[in-house]
Amino acid sequence: RLNVRSARSLPAFVTMAALTFNLDDGFTEAVVRGYRSGILSAADYSNLGQCDGLEDMRMHLAVTDYGNFLQNEPAPLQTMTISEKCTEKLVDEFNYLRCNASGELAKFLDYITYGYMIDNVILLLTGTLHERDTRELLEKCHPLGKFQSLATLAITTNPKDAYKLVLVDTPLAPYAQSNFGESQDFTELNIEVIRNTLYKAYLEDFHNYSQRLGGGTADVMGEILRFEADRRAINITINSLDTELTKEGRADLYCNFGDLYPEGITNLERVENHDAVRSAVEPYSQYRTLFQEATYSQDKSLEDVFFEFEVKLNKLAFEQQFQYGVFYAYLKLKEQEVRNIVWIAECISQDQKARIGQYIPIW
Repeated sequence: RLNVRSARSLPAFVTMAALTFNLDDGFTEAVVRGYRSGILSAADYSNLGQCDGLEDMRMHLAVTDYGNFLQNEPAPLQTMTISEKCTEKLVDEFNYLRCNASGELAKFLDYITYGYMIDNVILLLTGTLHERDTRELLEKCHPLGKFQSLATLAITTNPKDAYKLVLVDTPLAPYAQSNFGESQDFTELNIEVIRNTLYKAYLEDFHNYSQRLGGGTADVMGEILRFEADRRAINITINSLDTELTKEGRADLYCNFGDLYPEGITNLERVENHDAVRSAVEPYSQYRTLFQEATYSQDKSLEDVFFEFEVKLNKLAFEQQFQYGVFYAYLKLKEQEVRNIVWIAECISQDQKARIGQYIPIW
């Protein structure tokens, strides 16, 4: 309870947040913190790791917050089924938050879904390029990123048509309008460039919006999104080596913010091999540590250590109150949990129990 004396001792922005935040967003914040308490514990993972089969996993998951979400699934249970049902539960929880959100929080939650829209667009374009069945592709699309005209992408053959027929009427239009003017046919390379230019524009917009919200949201989301921008810059650099993408083209894909920006980004623009990538981020202690951990660990890749660092940032988001970062952090932590469950299920089904412990721990 915030009394007058304690309020006087707090910074002005904290006082105002404490007095006004709960009016509109107190209920949804309480719900998401309740969801967070249901994230699987180390004991839960230990129990899952001792399962002899997927039916045992069904039983152990039933006594967690997942409940009987698999009770109607026929035996034998498949790993894909577990993945789909876990994702379905996560989507239901997120949609419940969206239904109870209003004002800026509703807009913030909408921003979170734009990344999934981008993923779905790229999935449709790539699948169509390889002549995959449209219905099959739509089934693989993430539920949070689906929109009405998504299937129409399957009949487009170049970026200009994709923008005019589909993207112009979606929230992605501001990100796509400057990158979808070409009339040349889709190729694997330009689809990958489209993915990264869309994400660049999206992350810059999301970061600017979070900073305009101010307070704890700006602090928490600022740190999370700066890391995401840096991670994408490093991955883009590594993945573009020995490809047709030029250094100038690569430079256009980097975000204009992040801990690496601008000096580290300038260094990444010039690299020509993997060792040079590591040297480019060497002056930045957190990335130097992550690269060292990936180099000297037999079980962890660079992607793994990035995931671990992301989990750490998302856990820290719950240390502050009166801010929206907890909603983003919860979704990302649950996504990591789903990846962990699927990893354990795959190890069990393929009789690779020695590798079960190679998931990314959360608690």
